[in-house]
Formats: sequence, structure tokens, C-alpha cells
Amino acid sequence: MKPGNAARLGLALVLAAGLLLGYANREMLDAGALSRWLAAAGAWAPLAFMLFYAVATVLFLPGAVLTLAAGALFGAVPGALYSLSGATAGATLAFVIARYLAADWVARKAGGRLKQLIAGVEAEGWRFVAFVRLVPLFPFNLVNYALGLTRIPLTAYAAASFVCMFPGALAYAWLGHAGREALVGGQGAIRNALFALALLAFVAFLPRLVRQYRQSGIRWIEAGSLKGRLEQRDGPLLLDVRTAGDFVGPLGHIPGARNIPLEELTARLAELGPSKQQALTLVCRTHKRSQAAALQLRQAGFSDVSILRGGMEQWNRERFTVARETNS
Repeated sequence: MKPGNAARLGLALVLAAGLLLGYANREMLDAGALSRWLAAAGAWAPLAFMLFYAVATVLFLPGAVLTLAAGALFGAVPGALYSLSGATAGATLAFVIARYLAADWVARKAGGRLKQLIAGVEAEGWRFVAFVRLVPLFPFNLVNYALGLTRIPLTAYAAASFVCMFPGALAYAWLGHAGREALVGGQGAIRNALFALALLAFVAFLPRLVRQYRQSGIRWIEAGSLKGRLEQRDGPLLLDVRTAGDFVGPLGHIPGARNIPLEELTARLAELGPSKQQALTLVCRTHKRSQAAALQLRQAGFSDVSILRGGMEQWNRERFTVARETNS
């Protein structure tokens, strides 16, 4: 066995053993036990907590419990910062482990939809990391490993994670602090509890804010309107961002469309011509890939970008509807 493969196997076995050990002892992860352990650490308690949080993140232990405990033990703001530092360190370590163990293998074996998904994530880069941190739709610990299988730069991943996890860390740490104040009868217990609830409400509202920000500035065009524009002499340049196989596949493509797959868009921007003021209309199967392409084009300086709502599926539906009405 090659030395590199032996090292990977050894690391995988150590990680598997750690995961089993952490799962078997997950009931021991409570605020009381953590408080006693940190009290024994004395002045080193913050560093010990951050190291423990990092290891817990790698081993899939629940971070929310630790963040709540940090707020109760260290105070709201210090607890949030300690939790955030530990979570970022653990997330970065999990990212590096996944990249070292399996990224090359995934790159060789990935194909079809998985390859498209990975390429789409890589095209978004730090923006995708920011999105999944602000909008926790996916399990935090699993996302850390999954993103390690992509080619997102490590520094961008770590920086986006640290910044975008801060709102959630502060909310949970403040909630833990408010709970501690309520238990000891502190004068500010009610005020802290209300502020913690307000922070949690803000974190819960973040997905909507992020969605609105991602779509801000994006213009949509309906299939009927696009058909009319294409009949004009100064119609927009149609850019189909599906793969080459999908472009000539069952859904077909709009006559005159240029095919540049989303994964190749950044490298082929020069093919769109020198003028960034020209009108571009993006097309894909629905409109999800078109949204990612629109963000890339806006960042590259293209100012007149629209998206065919519903993509080729909607275009074909309307085309066939018109054909039936004409023949009836």
C-alpha cells in the first residue's frame, strides 16, 4: 500500500473511532459536566472550551448545546466569540479532513448530477458557504465535510464561516446567558430573555433576507415576452447555461441560443463580447442554474441580464399550448 493511502486509511480509522466514541458518550454532554470540567481548567477554561468545541464539531456532536452552555458559563458576548472560534476551527478541520481523505476520489468518480452539483457549488464559492451558514437548511456538521469535497478555497471557506455563523452564535449564547440569569434570579433576566428571543427571531428571518438579497437586481422575463423580443432586430443574446448534453437533449433549445455551461461561464466570459451593456437572457432547464449564472455575470460587470422564468420547461409548455390552440 502506498504511504499516502496508508495515511488516509489511518486517519479514516481514527475518525471513525472518534465518531463511535462520541456517539456512545453523547449523553454526557451537558452543561453541568462541562461546567465542572471548565472549572478545573481555571484560567485556561476559554481555550479548553474552544478546543473541545472544535473536536466536538469534527465528531458530529451537537454544537447548539455547547453554544448555549458557553453563554451561561462565560457570558453572552464572550460565550458567542468562544463558540464561534471553536466552531470555525472545527468546521475548518472537518473541511480539511474531507478534502485530504476523499476529494481526489470524488473528483475522479463524480459524474452526472453530482458533478453538476459540485461544479455549481464551486462556481458560487464563498457565497455558497455564506448562504448555508446564514440559512441552516442542512446539518452543520455534515456540511463541513461535504464542502471539503469541493475545490472552494480554504481561506474563503473559513472566513465566510466565521463571519456568517456569528448571528446564530450570538443568539444561542445570549439565550444561554438569559437562562442562567433567570435561574439565579438576576435583575436583568427578563431583559436578557427578551433580547435573546429577538435575536432568535432575527436569525429565523435571515433566510428570507438572504433570498431577497440573492435575487435583488435580477430581472425575470416570461416565455411570451421573450418570444416577442426575439422577433425584434435588437433582441437579447440568448445564453443557455445547461451542459452541452442537455442543450441538445430532449428539451431542445431556443433557436439562436449560445451554449456556455454554468461550470465554464467564468472562464469563457470573453466569448460574450467586449460590451457589458448588451442585453443577455439566461436559459436553463427551469431557472435555478440561470440564477447562479446571473450572479456571476453581475459580478463581472454585465448590467442588462434577465432570466427566462421556468426555463426550457416553461418555454416548451407555452410553445405546445400555442400549437394546440392554432390547430384547434
